[in-house]
Amino acid sequence: MSEIVFKQAHEKPLGTRVMSLYPGMQFAVAYKAFQRIYKFGGQPLVYAAMDRNFKESFENTFGKKHSKTMMQATAGCLMGIGEVGLLPLDVLKIKAQTNAEALGNRGLFTILRQEKLRDLYRGAGWTMVRNAPGSFSLFGANAWAKDTLFNNNLDAYWKTFVTSTVGSVASIVVASPMDVIKTRIQNRDFNDPRSGGQVIKDLLKQEGPTAFFKGLTPKVLTVAPKLIFSFSIAQYITQQCEAALSS
Repeated sequence: MSEIVFKQAHEKPLGTRVMSLYPGMQFAVAYKAFQRIYKFGGQPLVYAAMDRNFKESFENTFGKKHSKTMMQATAGCLMGIGEVGLLPLDVLKIKAQTNAEALGNRGLFTILRQEKLRDLYRGAGWTMVRNAPGSFSLFGANAWAKDTLFNNNLDAYWKTFVTSTVGSVASIVVASPMDVIKTRIQNRDFNDPRSGGQVIKDLLKQEGPTAFFKGLTPKVLTVAPKLIFSFSIAQYITQQCEAALSS
């Protein structure tokens, strides 16, 4: 059992065995921290700017009832596209977890010196294609749930939790096909020359169309709770701050 769980570290001291269960932890912590601050902190600012400058255009296009939801979703979409700036941390996290040989024992700054920057941004286009609908669904479904379920009256945390759940699950499901492609691209060795299009062709040829939703159920069960927690807490704190400032 120990050899199955800890693999090459099964005969090493306890501390080393425990840490072997957290490959790429330094990259994962940095990526998630910056990602959450950027996305959850930046989206309300983008929405506020859109509300000032494009409110009438959205109302003419989608009607007053749905204009707010579409502005929330669009603001989220824009933030998702900009998230590509954090891609190197995500690439290194994935490689450390699934292809550690490509990194060896090198640290972040050593990797940045030795590897070409474009290699660390490999799959940037596919990442933006993945993030755009995912973030659109996250903030759009969340705004829709607020309006439809609670008439935008979130006077208790559990309501924010419910709307965050709707948005989080919608985001994961919508982004799943592109997430699979992005992960396959980022998981390659640095010297693998295949393009994103070739990765898709190989995926369809070898595994079929259902591969685009491979692992969706465990992803929802494992990723959704983390996203729901962070998203609901971020929204609740924002609501409390806005209420305090307005009073």
